Amino acid sequence: MTNSAWQKSSYSAASDNCVEVRSIDGLIEVRESDDADVIVRTTRLNLAAFLQGAKAGEFDHLTTIP
Repeated sequence: MTNSAWQKSSYSAASDNCVEVRSIDGLIEVRESDDADVIVRTTRLNLAAFLQGAKAGEFDHLTTIP
């Protein structure tokens, strides 16, 4: 089993309220640091597609208050 340590974004600075990621057994795991028991597991390909969509603004409407 190949594990890596949890990594958080540099945008989080010293905040404990952030999203963390790690690679484990060829998959990617994602969690919120303040709710570490909930882990989303996905493939590298699916994470890459999600990040591409996020960078393109596909999810921006979810971050705005109507």
